[in-house]
Amino acid sequence: MPRLYNRILLKISGEALMGDKGYGIDAHTVDFMAREIKGVVSMGVQISVVIGGGNIFRGVQASLEGMERASADYMGMLATVINALALQNALEKHGIPTRVQSAIEMVELCEPYIRRRAMRHLEKGRVVIFAAGTGNPYFTTDTAAALRAMEINADVIMKGTKVDGVYSADPVKDPKAKKFTELTYIDVLKKGLGVMDSTAISLCMDNDLPIVVFSLKGKDNIRKIIGGKRIGTIVRGNNDPGTKKKVT
Repeated sequence: MPRLYNRILLKISGEALMGDKGYGIDAHTVDFMAREIKGVVSMGVQISVVIGGGNIFRGVQASLEGMERASADYMGMLATVINALALQNALEKHGIPTRVQSAIEMVELCEPYIRRRAMRHLEKGRVVIFAAGTGNPYFTTDTAAALRAMEINADVIMKGTKVDGVYSADPVKDPKAKKFTELTYIDVLKKGLGVMDSTAISLCMDNDLPIVVFSLKGKDNIRKIIGGKRIGTIVRGNNDPGTKKKVT
């Protein structure tokens, strides 16, 4: 099967793991994500994942409520490790070899993040889940996703969300919100669109790394995007044809 991308980084928000719950991890939702990732692996595509921790703890929110920001951010990083282990467990139940690599060392639970080791795992067909963000406070998991994607030479960042792309406003609150099928990095920064934070967008822009924003709820959406179907919104440079390289 022809495909646009050979190596991808999937960014999943922590909130996406809640499903219809208001907090924590919904087992059925995590299992659905594991099956979606399994479908990608079956295509021969190398896949890595960055998960947020907002379903358990949000460092920014805690700092607004009076907690010291660095401590709050470290707590948020630990929440991402919990989510990473939950996804690893679901993937391995489906027979997918998986490694969790953490930016904060905790050898009893997962490997420390080592770039060359991560790339070797990918080459061997393992799914690599990057946990604990960048390991530094004041940086979001969006920025961690952009950084890791560039470090492993990913062809694209696929950001899975609750909506089917990028809109001019929140489509839940504003029925007149316009959906964009394609945007440039500059468009995102100038319009203040909630694709990823400005640091992550700037990193992607400086390194010509495309971003596809799509709905995680749609069955086989990731496979369809890899196969060339236009789903969601793509963010790239003015003259970028949309792929760093094409493989078959």
